[in-house]
Amino acid sequence: MTSFDNLIQPFFLGSGVLRGTLVRAGRVTSDIMGKHDYPEPVGRLLGECVTLAIALSSSLKYEGLFTLQVRTEGPVRALVVDVTSAGMVRAVARFDEEAIPDLPSCSLPALTGEGVLTFTVDQGPGMSPYQGIVSLEGESVTECALTYITRSEQIPTRLILASAPPDSPSGTWRSAALLLQRMPPATGTWEPEWDDSWETASILMDTLTEKELTDLSLDPRVLLYRLFHAEDLHPGATRPVFYGCRCSTEKVMRTLAALGEEDRNALRDLGVIDVVCEFCQTHHAISHEQLESWLASLET
Repeated sequence: MTSFDNLIQPFFLGSGVLRGTLVRAGRVTSDIMGKHDYPEPVGRLLGECVTLAIALSSSLKYEGLFTLQVRTEGPVRALVVDVTSAGMVRAVARFDEEAIPDLPSCSLPALTGEGVLTFTVDQGPGMSPYQGIVSLEGESVTECALTYITRSEQIPTRLILASAPPDSPSGTWRSAALLLQRMPPATGTWEPEWDDSWETASILMDTLTEKELTDLSLDPRVLLYRLFHAEDLHPGATRPVFYGCRCSTEKVMRTLAALGEEDRNALRDLGVIDVVCEFCQTHHAISHEQLESWLASLET
């Protein structure tokens, strides 16, 4: 069976005035989950944030890193999703294991309590990062994200996020998103039919089921055609997304080098410093001699 997964499918409606993005990230989400033992409510929340980060980053022109962060005072303490401009995704969640089983529901307030959702675009040295912050409001990640977009971009937006665990032992997570925005016209003047197109497209989105959105055997173009074939649909080129981690032994040594000589010498008695990447759980074992040799090589 053909799988239409790990992809970004952009599209336009209404002569380009309506811009949309369909995201499928089942295998990406499964690869992330495979590195951790997340309870289902945490996994669902993380899956939604993964597809949200991919959808939002795909609408930006940037070279670097898009990061979504959630920091809270609730059972899910923190959550981070990174998406590079090349489409590489990684994510991690920190949570209180004892609090999760006693949750009254799996709503956003139950999982997070009070907190903030932060979006950051970092294009590297010499470029000022862009950051947006919004309080965690509403019953879902969708509501919170729409609050941020409405306040910051002031663009009418519709959003559907879906995340569910595998439906079979050999299956993957079913994570997906559908984002639709009404863009400002190039002329600065709205035509009445554009308002009609937005209302019609919004109603059609409401007919979409989670099963359809997350069906990895359903071609995204077929799905979009089912919804919007009468709305001047123009699909764009599909782009891939994939799981990967940016950690490396060299990055760990750079972090240790930043401690200073006195602190590094204090680590000498440990023999080998074992640093575990929080995202991918890779162990980076570095001896004091290896670190000092690497530092010396930088000076030559």
